[in-house]
Amino acid sequence: MAEGEMTDTEQAMPAGELSVAASVTDGVRVLTAAGEIDHQSGDVLAQALDVSGAPRPRVVVDLGRVTFMDSSGINILITAHRALSEAGGWLRLARPGPSVERVLRLVGVDAVIDCHETLGQALAD
Repeated sequence: MAEGEMTDTEQAMPAGELSVAASVTDGVRVLTAAGEIDHQSGDVLAQALDVSGAPRPRVVVDLGRVTFMDSSGINILITAHRALSEAGGWLRLARPGPSVERVLRLVGVDAVIDCHETLGQALAD
């Protein structure tokens, strides 16, 4: 495939936008994010992470299609991690790309929130 071409399952997204698709696998809410997580788009992720009232909520965020994340994204993930932990649940991150993984490591998020190379690993108990 030539550089810049997209497969049938990929969609073009204007720069700065974020989409989050939600599904459930074995009782775990899986959020698949695509695009950029920053101060302008972060509310989309924050709303998707809100599982208020759910007993023992378990959430995996698949970051495999996230191309950029700034401190706003870090704050959203930390806030969600705290809320989910307080509710008796957990948050895990899956498939961060190199640039996102670098940010997670630089600020130490990977020491606070479980980060996994694959979605399958993040879903495993």
